[in-house]
Amino acid sequence: MVGVLTIFQYIEGTLKALNQPLKKAEANSFQGEKNKLNEVNVLLLGSDSREDNSARTDSIMVAHYNSETQQIKLISLMRDMYVSIPGHGMQKLNTAYSYGGPELLRKTIKSNLGMDIHHYAIVDFEGFEKAVDLIAPNGIKVDIPYEMSDGIDMTLDKGTQQLNGNELLGYVRFRQDRLSDFGRVQRQQEVVSKLKEEAISLNSVSKLPELLDLLKSYVDTNIETSTILTIGKDLLTNKNSEIQTIRIPEDGSFQNERYEGIGEVLEVDLEHNKGALEKFLREEK
Repeated sequence: MVGVLTIFQYIEGTLKALNQPLKKAEANSFQGEKNKLNEVNVLLLGSDSREDNSARTDSIMVAHYNSETQQIKLISLMRDMYVSIPGHGMQKLNTAYSYGGPELLRKTIKSNLGMDIHHYAIVDFEGFEKAVDLIAPNGIKVDIPYEMSDGIDMTLDKGTQQLNGNELLGYVRFRQDRLSDFGRVQRQQEVVSKLKEEAISLNSVSKLPELLDLLKSYVDTNIETSTILTIGKDLLTNKNSEIQTIRIPEDGSFQNERYEGIGEVLEVDLEHNKGALEKFLREEK
């Protein structure tokens, strides 16, 4: 542990000297309040700049970090939740991003679920691939339940596989899941947890400057480098902390509906899910 922290302190000093924040274009319009107490909520969005419609987000998560407990919690928000978008009426949740980027999505989450968002990070999928290959050059081990191929430009065979960055992206993006979009959310949470374990290893810590340089090219965020370093140092001193996860809406708190001009949506019991979310964030492991 001493060796890991020594390396981290060297890296921290180097990066502070460089003084290069990760802020990009959306940061000026994002109005999330500065985090209160010792908790940080970061809106995590996945996007693909290679697709024609770059205003769509493929995944919506919120990473919650408590510096007192040094605990990370991951909240997955289903894209098809039928919610009220400020200024636009009832729509699917991910439509908020299409209308007004991360700021409107932040407002929508706040008004429907009561959760404050302090920062955002939009991860380009090409950057995801490169980050995986940097953090885990030997790949990430996953157990694939059945062959996956439709819509991901590759074939992932059933069984335990060691996936590189491109393959892992296909694994989390596969849409023809037997559990529909719910299965895809489960895989996203699984991959985030495994990447966290890889990222706090000694080998990955030594690559932090290279990783942050990569983030500057492929991540649009308003998180300061110093905040990332502080959280990273806390994680190194608490390696045994597992990421806790929740999916909103919870089972039994929604029903499938179809609306003309919108398509299939999840009609959600928002009060139930607000309560479930508050309980999840309050509980300590």
